[in-house]
Amino acid sequence: MKIDTKNIIISGICLALCMYLPFLTGQIQKFGQALAPMHIPVLLCGFFCGVRYAALVGATAPLLRFMLFGMPPLIPVGIPMCFELAAYGIVVALMYSLMPKKAVSVYVSLVTAMLIGRVVWGVAMWRFAEIALDVPFTFKAFLAGAFVDAVPGIILHIVIIPPIVIAVRGVFRTA
Repeated sequence: MKIDTKNIIISGICLALCMYLPFLTGQIQKFGQALAPMHIPVLLCGFFCGVRYAALVGATAPLLRFMLFGMPPLIPVGIPMCFELAAYGIVVALMYSLMPKKAVSVYVSLVTAMLIGRVVWGVAMWRFAEIALDVPFTFKAFLAGAFVDAVPGIILHIVIIPPIVIAVRGVFRTA
């Protein structure tokens, strides 16, 4: 396995952003949950660093943030979020690596990752709620948590992530 210093540094920055960005919305918990600030660095890591790094950042960010700051609470939010963020990183990195490096590929990769990540979150919540909490996780709760309540975050991610990727991709290409 090749160790790539640039990817390690970028992944570290993305993990640090996962720790920091929720503070920008943390004063209003519902606002922070709706904007999903931890998702942004994980998705960017997938675009810039690839599957392994993005999966690792996504899977560890909620755990590390809980250990450092007590949020997100592992039960019931943090553990399913680990699976969700890892899926975001994996899917966006795989999709982007398989597509031509055009602007539309960034959008397609991002939207696909967000859809699959939300399904992974739903499955993780369903299993976790059933096994660990002994409570039902209904399809209605899945739709509300994954899509209805997440609309502000979905819009935010679609608006800010592609321009960042497109701008930085040109910088990395010349480096």
